[in-house]
Amino acid sequence: MIPLRSVLLGCGSYLPAKIVTNADLSEQLDTSDEWITERTGIRQRHIAAEGEVTSDIGLAAARVALERAGIDASDIDLIILATSTPDNTFPASAVTIQAELGITGGAAFDIQAVCSGFVFALATADNFLKAGQYKRALVIGAETFSRILDWEDRSTCVLFGDGGGAVVLEAHKINGAADQPGIIASKLRSDGRYKDKLFVDGGPSSTGTVGHLRMNGREVFRHAVTNISDIIQETLEGTGLTASDIDWFVPHQANKRILDGTARKIGLAPEKIVITVGDHANTSAASIPLALDTAYGDGRLQKGDLVLMEAMGGGFTWGAVLVRW
Repeated sequence: MIPLRSVLLGCGSYLPAKIVTNADLSEQLDTSDEWITERTGIRQRHIAAEGEVTSDIGLAAARVALERAGIDASDIDLIILATSTPDNTFPASAVTIQAELGITGGAAFDIQAVCSGFVFALATADNFLKAGQYKRALVIGAETFSRILDWEDRSTCVLFGDGGGAVVLEAHKINGAADQPGIIASKLRSDGRYKDKLFVDGGPSSTGTVGHLRMNGREVFRHAVTNISDIIQETLEGTGLTASDIDWFVPHQANKRILDGTARKIGLAPEKIVITVGDHANTSAASIPLALDTAYGDGRLQKGDLVLMEAMGGGFTWGAVLVRW
């Protein structure tokens, strides 16, 4: 039996029109552009308009991805939306996107792994496609984190923004070689002992409220570089590939210091890192597909390139996906 591999046919993204700069925030908080930029690399973030919800953002990104892939929405039989900020407690925002695209078959559901969400969603879709259960998948990361921020907490509200990105996957019969297109390997991890380091202090079952994001930044940073570096090595093991083979490193965009530290630890040249955190801030599950689409749009990402995606988020959750473009 010829094995199947999930091939990325196209990507797309969407950012809300409203931009809030560090200078804008310094007018209402005891902070400054210099302070934020020096510690995080963030210069600005996009904020969803009033009435603009996560499914709107995910839908816009999905439509771009479908167009670039040359795939009609009716050919999609699986939609997975990675988000921590759904439109409603239920139903899943993925079904709203499914309905807006006019899709009435297959399955659509949300997945929640915070900033690791897109990696978890991509790995989940990949396994469904490789198993032959579905043929084409739309994997989306979309967030409206501005709705769960405490805008008086300068340690967290300056770090996040809103946005969305999407990719289209299709199952192809491939001989399994690493030089063939598609997802080569993925690894996912979680450790609930650290859930109090990055969390939202509300929820339908606990407080009956949405709550606000809370974070112990020092602890998150300390775990991030080690966990991410380890999961990258685990993902590469058994593929016959090493860090030196990677053409583009597309990480979760949380903090430039974390990106630089991870690249140094795995021996990856700085010029191979796709960095968008300065323009988008941390968009959680949307950050990797946003960065991926940026690299595609500016021509850096070319057919045959080896791309490594990784993320760590609240939970803690973390993971990586290795793909041949």
